Amino acid sequence: MFARYKFNSNIDPAKAVKDGWNAEQRYFDIFDEADKRITAQTIKALKADIIALQEVENLDTLKRFRELYLGGKKAFPYALAIDGNDPRLIDVAVLSRYPIIHVRTHQYLSDPKGRFVFSRDCLEVDVEIQSGKTIALFINHFKSMLDRKQPCRGREVTRQKRLMQSEAVKKIVVDRFGKNPGNHPFIILGDFNDYLETDKQGATAIASLVNWNQVENVVDRLPQQDRWTHFWKGNSSCGIPASYHQIDYILLSKSLAKGSSALPTIERRGMPKRAARYSGPRFDGVGKDNPKASDHCPVVMDIRV
Repeated sequence: MFARYKFNSNIDPAKAVKDGWNAEQRYFDIFDEADKRITAQTIKALKADIIALQEVENLDTLKRFRELYLGGKKAFPYALAIDGNDPRLIDVAVLSRYPIIHVRTHQYLSDPKGRFVFSRDCLEVDVEIQSGKTIALFINHFKSMLDRKQPCRGREVTRQKRLMQSEAVKKIVVDRFGKNPGNHPFIILGDFNDYLETDKQGATAIASLVNWNQVENVVDRLPQQDRWTHFWKGNSSCGIPASYHQIDYILLSKSLAKGSSALPTIERRGMPKRAARYSGPRFDGVGKDNPKASDHCPVVMDIRV
């Protein structure tokens, strides 16, 4: 959800952010309206009351998207985004039909060398489901597995950052709820940019979070072949084939998971047609590569509080 631009494939985002563009060279293209329309179709299809989002430019962009494509404030009265650490201006955000009553950013958390832990943020949001009853959301978008300098070793060389982020999220939850946080109603969710399997690209960085005994990865309730949420076309020059993995997560606290027996749904109709493993129907206008909602699939689930 960008209001202004998407970077060209051969442009270093850091350079583009610093230098912008001039009459001789433009670093970005206007973002395609068709993608926004298909993204909106995907969101509407979820019929979700609360939606965690990644790659939202800012709150104004989110509100405008809501107004133009989702039915405005009537559809989602509550919208929130806080500018985070990514220089490309991609932030995490939330849309909700229930009141947002507490917000806390963790973007300023730093490692011993003074570097930001979170690539974007771990956005802590309390939503009031009914009077006196709330759910705490911890919305994340971890470090990507892509590395421009070492594209054939991206997962390996970026692993440490995601590992640090995973541990930081656990500490944030424990600091708030105590040593047995699973007894409280919270959800850790978002794009973790990693999967649990070890392969030629390296080992996972998120197992300690996803397999934490205080939460349940609800996608594990589905048959193994149906758990993927993301398609990557691979890198032929590195000998890395196309792949399908779960990298988008809803981790329910143990107390929420115990009371919520529903199966999650993974919405794939906005996926580009190059993701051939999905052979079902797609939304009108979806192309081989573009337009599309995303290479990611949203995960939705009914939760009993």
